[in-house]
Amino acid sequence: MSFKDKIIKEKLPRHIAIIMDGNGRWARKHGKDRIAGHQQGVDVVRTITEVSAKLGIKYLTLYAFSTENWNRPRFEVEALMDLFVETIKMELKTLNKNNIRLKAIGDLESLPRENYLRLKETLDATASNDRMTLTLALSYSSRWEILNAVKKIISDFDSQQLKAENITETVFSNYLTTAGMPDPELLIRTSGEMRISNFMIWQIAYTELYFTPKLWPDFTEEDLYEAIVNYQSRERRFGLTSEQIKS
Repeated sequence: MSFKDKIIKEKLPRHIAIIMDGNGRWARKHGKDRIAGHQQGVDVVRTITEVSAKLGIKYLTLYAFSTENWNRPRFEVEALMDLFVETIKMELKTLNKNNIRLKAIGDLESLPRENYLRLKETLDATASNDRMTLTLALSYSSRWEILNAVKKIISDFDSQQLKAENITETVFSNYLTTAGMPDPELLIRTSGEMRISNFMIWQIAYTELYFTPKLWPDFTEEDLYEAIVNYQSRERRFGLTSEQIKS
């Protein structure tokens, strides 16, 4: 029996976030250069996005490029950016066909201008789609995001648009790049690494974490189904006791 058959439709996570890790190791394992691993990873993104939309997942957020990734070898960063431009260009028709909205979070202004403009065109062209929101975290890190939010709050405080006593968790969340999106219920990380790597630290306070040894280019739709089934088997208590949840 497929894991897909075990999924309880009424208990689907509304928002799934994925740390896509292992492209480089996959390439090395297969005797290829790192860019080949990233290219293979793009194919998996396409598959997982379409499968998620068909399942009924409303939000899918993918950690595509961190602020720390800028420190990688220049040739790899440039090749990644070229791959990004070409992929965005090719996928626009498919996104609209599947009624998927594309969003992006992170320090987008740090992207090369061509990449930023291509991204902006796709964001605008899919803005009215409402079947699922696919969010790419690009030049993103939680520490950058939180510091950026604090700077905006201080600015609004200085201009008297905000009072200190009015700053709540909800208000703070509205200053983050994920404002308007629900927090992820499920976070998947591939490649066997068991760390968060500076990803959505504020948003995943109560997120269920799922780690798989599969490298991202080897991650299949069946692996996604398995992660969802595992998520659905857990008791989410949010600080309460099991008895309180059951009652």
